[in-house]
Amino acid sequence: MANLKLTTARTLKWNAIDRISSQLIYAVVGVVLANILSREEFGLVGALAIFQSFATIFIDSGFGAALLREKHTPSQTDYSTVFWFNTGVSLTVYAALFIAAPGIAMMFDKSEALIPMSRVMFLTFVINGLAIVQTNRLMKRMEVKMIAVSNTVALIVSGAVGVWLAIRGYGAWAMVWYSVVMAAVKALILWGTGHWMPALTFSIATLRKIHRVGASVFSSALLNTISLNIYNFVIGVFYSISDLGLYNQADKWSKMGYTSISQTLTSSFVPMLSEAQDSPSDFVRYVTKTTRFTAFILFPAMTGMALVATPLFHLLFAHKWDDAIPLFRILAIRGIFIVLISLYSNYLLALGKARALFASEIIKDALIFVAILTTIFSRSITTLILGQMAAALLTWLILLPLTSRSLRHHFSAPRPTQAASSPSTSDSTSAQPGTAIPHSTASRSESATANFDSTTTDSATAQPGTAIPSTVSILTLLRPILPFVALTASAAGGAYLLNPLFATVTAGLSLFLASLIRLLLLSLTALLLYLLLLRLFRVPELPEALSYLLGRFRRR
Repeated sequence: MANLKLTTARTLKWNAIDRISSQLIYAVVGVVLANILSREEFGLVGALAIFQSFATIFIDSGFGAALLREKHTPSQTDYSTVFWFNTGVSLTVYAALFIAAPGIAMMFDKSEALIPMSRVMFLTFVINGLAIVQTNRLMKRMEVKMIAVSNTVALIVSGAVGVWLAIRGYGAWAMVWYSVVMAAVKALILWGTGHWMPALTFSIATLRKIHRVGASVFSSALLNTISLNIYNFVIGVFYSISDLGLYNQADKWSKMGYTSISQTLTSSFVPMLSEAQDSPSDFVRYVTKTTRFTAFILFPAMTGMALVATPLFHLLFAHKWDDAIPLFRILAIRGIFIVLISLYSNYLLALGKARALFASEIIKDALIFVAILTTIFSRSITTLILGQMAAALLTWLILLPLTSRSLRHHFSAPRPTQAASSPSTSDSTSAQPGTAIPHSTASRSESATANFDSTTTDSATAQPGTAIPSTVSILTLLRPILPFVALTASAAGGAYLLNPLFATVTAGLSLFLASLIRLLLLSLTALLLYLLLLRLFRVPELPEALSYLLGRFRRR
């Protein structure tokens, strides 16, 4: 158990390094391109990204994620089978989209430029398909250092190529080659350092073995991709390519926040949850702590992005993308619910709850479809995006009882009980093997939790190997979140009330300098208020985060 904690800490560290470095480079390149290229050029690439996203889902078909979820280490035959399957499907899908390129162009304002651009850009999912197994092998072994390195190097090289082409006047083609070069460099690094080659074997038995979870993941991923890209499609078809470019800018910058949080936590905690799927007390305790730690980061990050939207956009783009600011704010708040929905889906995935996972995606897509039908006739993109946020909120509220019921049902069957414990060892969860709080500040965290949220770990008191009682309720998932909602709202509200003062202080300065000062003042004020409230209420996540960063990470 100790090794699992240290491995998880190391994995979380490299995932955080990966996401932070990648997003910084991505942000720099994105700012340069956004200042050079037009709305229409961004719209053209956004139209192609719709088909690229769907093709990527079909290529993997959920089998890579199914291998990641396997409790036991997959064999060479398993990995080779999935690799050859991915390769065959990727070539087939590329051939189909190559032929369909003229039809894609006709769909979006008859933009003939889309035909050659699509045939080049769609090469990215073929290249990415070749690297899926290499990536999954490293994630399964929780050795994500080279994934971080490959992502960072690929972004640097491709960013340099994209910026150079944009400056040279290649327009939307700069973004096309940026995507292709990034996929190629990442694949080359993973293949060069992965120390794995596929065997000339293909096992139908392997596909059958992982088909159930793989099919569920594929179905869920397909529906999730529909929900993420349907607005691109609707805006591109029913509005204009220019409007699509506007939406893509708002969506891209908001996604940089919530996808980083979601991907970092997913790749760090899903293997750990899979290891604990047979221990009810460990699993529920990990769920509680993961939810709390996610909320600790998620709520201030996304609320802060919405708070500083205006000075941030003015600092980066002057007034060029002002129309995207209201959309960005809405999408940033929506990102909170997107991450929580993804978190619950990963809890279901770790337990192999295929039907519940699929049902959650059906619910999410159905609500998005209803939101589109009720807002599209307004002819206002802002109203359309407000409906998108409302659909995400309702999805999260519906998933609360669905996820808690799935957890309760999974652990409701009688399990072999362990030998009776002595009174001296049964008083504390930490005295039992496999139930120690996974950080060095356990006693302080327990007392802090008792002061601030006395029922956060109410379900962790059951002994390993026993059934979890009916206390795995909606409150088990909701209670860890509520404190951070209140703390974040208080911090953001305090910073917002001081915004007129900041505007007065920066009056008369240039747009760039005024935006920079206002951005710093708003961010620092909100952050200091949040940290002060965390300290005041003795919320354990703050010392835990410092402990991991300064302790466990340094030792690894």
